[in-house]
Amino acid sequence: MDDFAALAFDNAPVGLALTEERQIRRCNARLAEMFGFEPEELSGTSLSVLYPSSEEFLRIGKIGLERMKGSGRYRDERIMRRKSGDLFWCRVRGQSLNLDAPFARAVWSFADISEDRPLAEMSLRERQVAKLLAEGNTTKEIARLLGLSPRTVEVHRARLMKKFSARNSLELIAHIAGVPL
Repeated sequence: MDDFAALAFDNAPVGLALTEERQIRRCNARLAEMFGFEPEELSGTSLSVLYPSSEEFLRIGKIGLERMKGSGRYRDERIMRRKSGDLFWCRVRGQSLNLDAPFARAVWSFADISEDRPLAEMSLRERQVAKLLAEGNTTKEIARLLGLSPRTVEVHRARLMKKFSARNSLELIAHIAGVPL
């Protein structure tokens, strides 16, 4: 990296990471600070240390790989985990440097958006239902996509409405817009 590019990378207002096969090769101070690490602690480690669980790391990895095929780009807003164990909302953007092997080398940006989005305790299934609701899917469509019965989707919707103190589905969607799959 030339001096100017290194200066921009190191001082970017968002967290940045250069990865190979989902291993952090280099990150800037903003990324380390956001997650509660020192930059050298993250160098050479798996991105999995930034996820709420290894299951989430694997699940989002499968989704990301599919989305990156062809375009090389990925984006979402999801819950991530700090070194302390605290969870927070994060906007994630990725760009693969190899369209044939999206995770071979990639550049990722991370922005803490927790001030704009309150964190509610949700199960993985509730997050999936919430995301699909926010995308405008019907109960039957969500049931089909997740392999659930429509009644089970309604149970998850009712729990979400209670958690977010929503009076109706529109109010619920306003609260959950952007929940990651």
